[in-house]
Amino acid sequence: MSIFSKFKKTKSKEEKKKEGKKEEKKIEKGLKEQKKEEVLLKKKSEEKKRVAGVPGELYQILLRPLVTEKSTDLQKKNQYVFAVKYSANKIEVKKAVEKIYGVKVEKVRIIKMPGKRVRYGRTQGKTKRWKKAIVFLPKEEKIDVFGSYKK
Repeated sequence: MSIFSKFKKTKSKEEKKKEGKKEEKKIEKGLKEQKKEEVLLKKKSEEKKRVAGVPGELYQILLRPLVTEKSTDLQKKNQYVFAVKYSANKIEVKKAVEKIYGVKVEKVRIIKMPGKRVRYGRTQGKTKRWKKAIVFLPKEEKIDVFGSYKK
C-alpha cells in the first residue's frame, strides 16, 4: 500500500484550512437564512394570533356570556354582555361575536373589572382581573344567549 500512497494526491495543510473556512462560511450563511426564516415565521404566527379567524381562537377571546339581571335587561335594547380575555381589544371582540353568532355588530364597549380581595380563613388573596364587553347590535339582529341552557 505504501507504493500507491506516493501516487495519491495529498492536500497541503493550507488547502485544507481554506476548504474548512469555505465550509464554515457556507454553514454561517445557511444559519443566517434559517434565522431570518424563523423570525418571519414568528412574525406571521404573532399576526395570526392577534387576528381572530380560527374558531378555536374565537372561543378563547369570548369566554362566556354574562347572565345577570342587568345584562338580561340590556338584551331588550339589543345589548349583550360577555366576559372576554383580558388581552382582547374591541376589534377582536367584534370579529369573534360576528363569526360565532353570525350577526352584525354596531359597536363594542369594554370595561376592565379589577380583582377583588378575598379571605380564606387566615390567608388573604385576590381574584383575577377580567374584562367585560358590552356588544351593541342593530334592531333586527338577535343573539340566543340561553340556547345552550335550554333542556
